[in-house]
Amino acid sequence: MSASSARAPLWKRSLDITCILVALPLLSPLLLILAAIIKAGSKGPVLYRQQRVGFRGQRFTCFKFRTMASNADTSVHEKHCQSLIDSDLPMVKMDSRGDSRVAPLGRALRATGLDELPQLINVFQGEMSLVGPRPCLPCEYDRHLPWQKERFRALPGITGLWQVSGKNRTTFNEMIRLDIRYDQNKSLWLDVKILFQTIPALIVQVRETRNGRNRKLSARFGSAMGSHLSPSNQPLTFGQAIAVSAPIPVEKLVIQEATWPSK
Repeated sequence: MSASSARAPLWKRSLDITCILVALPLLSPLLLILAAIIKAGSKGPVLYRQQRVGFRGQRFTCFKFRTMASNADTSVHEKHCQSLIDSDLPMVKMDSRGDSRVAPLGRALRATGLDELPQLINVFQGEMSLVGPRPCLPCEYDRHLPWQKERFRALPGITGLWQVSGKNRTTFNEMIRLDIRYDQNKSLWLDVKILFQTIPALIVQVRETRNGRNRKLSARFGSAMGSHLSPSNQPLTFGQAIAVSAPIPVEKLVIQEATWPSK
């Protein structure tokens, strides 16, 4: 019995290989374009290789499109993951708050999930499936409680029940429970259903990422202007009015005695 057949039911392995063979001719041009853009955008390899933990706690080399600057400090991301586990806060990606390590196009690749496409190699090799729990870092695996390690009873996947159930709005423990629920209820129909739900889930994720970035820009702009402008429903002192280049309504201009030098 091969390693891949021992890890995945026959129906799951058949679905994975069939989908890869059907999608590869359509995805090949996209993969080549993304590889060329990554190579031209920053120095370093196109693919990023990272040790991950998958089925039954086994380690394997996971492939991704490189979205960070070459030789970026990975300890920052590991600390972020540990803080999410300890605090049980929503699983927000680190780059959503701004990350100087991200390479050109990297944020877009991560938001759309296109950086995960090279993991089709892992699926073909039987180390992953199209659908299943996300493989975690070794440092994350070491922090799993015994009941949480039940998620490793399923072959790790590129997409999964967690990804189509809110993902960045869920906490670490909620993600674990979704992974365990998937393992307990996995079937051909459930895998097909999750695959079809992945694209709409990615669209929502991209929209949330864009809206979050817009809110940050607005907050940053408002903070920068706040030292010069007062809210529109508040009166302005004489000093504030002078600092503002735009015309100020007379009824909002308040000259306070404290602003004048003593006579």
